[in-house]
Amino acid sequence: MPDSLKVLFICNKSPWPPGEGGPIAMNNLITGLIEAGHQVKVLAVNSNKYSVDPDRIPEDYKKSTGIELAYVDLAIKPLDAFLNLFSNKSYHVERFISKGFHAKLIEILKRDRFDVVQIETLYMSPYIETIREYTGAKIFLRAHNIEHMIWQRIMESTKNPIKKWYLKHLVRTLRNYEYNSLVKYDGIIPISYVDAKFFSGITKTPVRAISFGIDPDQIDKEIYGKPENALFHIGSMNWVPNIEGIKWFLEEAWPLIHETFPELKCYLAGRGMPDWIYQMQLENVEVVGEVPDAYEFIKSKAISIAPLFSGSGIRIKIIESMAQARAVISTTIGAEGINYTNGEHIMIADDQQTFLEAVRFLYPHPERSKKMGENARKLILQQHNNKLLIEQMVDFYREVIK
Repeated sequence: MPDSLKVLFICNKSPWPPGEGGPIAMNNLITGLIEAGHQVKVLAVNSNKYSVDPDRIPEDYKKSTGIELAYVDLAIKPLDAFLNLFSNKSYHVERFISKGFHAKLIEILKRDRFDVVQIETLYMSPYIETIREYTGAKIFLRAHNIEHMIWQRIMESTKNPIKKWYLKHLVRTLRNYEYNSLVKYDGIIPISYVDAKFFSGITKTPVRAISFGIDPDQIDKEIYGKPENALFHIGSMNWVPNIEGIKWFLEEAWPLIHETFPELKCYLAGRGMPDWIYQMQLENVEVVGEVPDAYEFIKSKAISIAPLFSGSGIRIKIIESMAQARAVISTTIGAEGINYTNGEHIMIADDQQTFLEAVRFLYPHPERSKKMGENARKLILQQHNNKLLIEQMVDFYREVIK
């Protein structure tokens, strides 16, 4: 087996620019493998949902990753969505099946040889059969989430009976697809130990948890600075768990917080900010929208909030906020996959009253925010070091390949 492995990444969206959770997680693996001396090739979906201009991708990135994009229309089509009710196929997955992407994949597999093909997210699993046909490479699933679990939690919290009924169908078909797909892989790499335990319980395919990692060299040593003593949220606002979490926060938790601390400000940042958030026009809530530099935004405020009640995997923006020495208030579900101690590395708040108490603990006492941020940063540098995680992933590759 060669010392240097050749890895093809099949991505559900472009890893460049690394501006939100999924692309950041993929990009860190890709660049980490390249820095470790391995060869990487990237084929990614370019879509109406996450559109990237290929001409804007830096030349050195193109050269090192060989990145190619294939357009896939991910728009939800009402007729297709309705007809799917009479099918056992997962509508979530079916949207990613594309003749153009399929043709580009075959072209790449015919042109080159790979040791490993890593499929990023369950949604790219329809291409497994084609990969098997054109290469003997081992195929790994990088499971960013337990996908059906996200929609299970969304369905359970939905009050509209018609929407709940339709979501039940989506959950059932996605769950069946997820369970049936796992046996087709040679290895599964979940992003958290919580998810790894779940996968190990339902498949005999080898499973190895490899968390999300940050590059310590890119984290400023004098990180805390003089941030504004304010709350902030940053995350992609076209992701349902983020939308639902912020909606709950603004409607349920913020009124209590604002009544108690009328001078406290809350900043909301992220791409795809829904119009209804702007229209709420809540006092001391500033809707920033997409920011040019996520790290600079994180460093400018003291207390990160991540009110999540659905989803699985690990929350990239929580890890990044902790790495930037920011105090974080999140939910039990939001903090899944992080080996934290509540009150030391992060504050856990699962309802509006405990959210208020967490703010009451941190906001009037900036020294507590600073100390918690420092504790959080130490934890992340120890347990989410990208270089060490890349070594673990390569070791897993080699165990499966031999």
